[in-house]
Amino acid sequence: MPGLFVVLMSVQIIVSILLMLVILMQSSKGGGLAGTFGGGQVGMMFGVRRTADFLTRSTQVLGAIFILLSLAINLFFLRPGTSGTESVIQRSGSQQQQGLPPSLPQQTAPEGGQEQAPVQQTPQQ
Repeated sequence: MPGLFVVLMSVQIIVSILLMLVILMQSSKGGGLAGTFGGGQVGMMFGVRRTADFLTRSTQVLGAIFILLSLAINLFFLRPGTSGTESVIQRSGSQQQQGLPPSLPQQTAPEGGQEQAPVQQTPQQ
């Protein structure tokens, strides 16, 4: 199973890089980065309309693959409770579910064993 996890993560990384490149190659209203990477010449080779359709379809397919791989990795390899440690957020959520109040910092008595009266400040004129 760890070998399959590595393969799926590698494919996920490749798909995410390709998705970024395809999105950047699409021309926006301002020209985008398509002209920088030679996107204008690709439009000349395939025709402007066919290039836009190809890039749109590629974005849709790569996006679907990215989502499906993310779900598969999360459902089959990252099951809850398999990690050895819990995050602070998970710990606080489990305390609240058990009906325990959230932890408050301990207050310590002042040194010397005597309680000090609070000092009131008088407004100065």
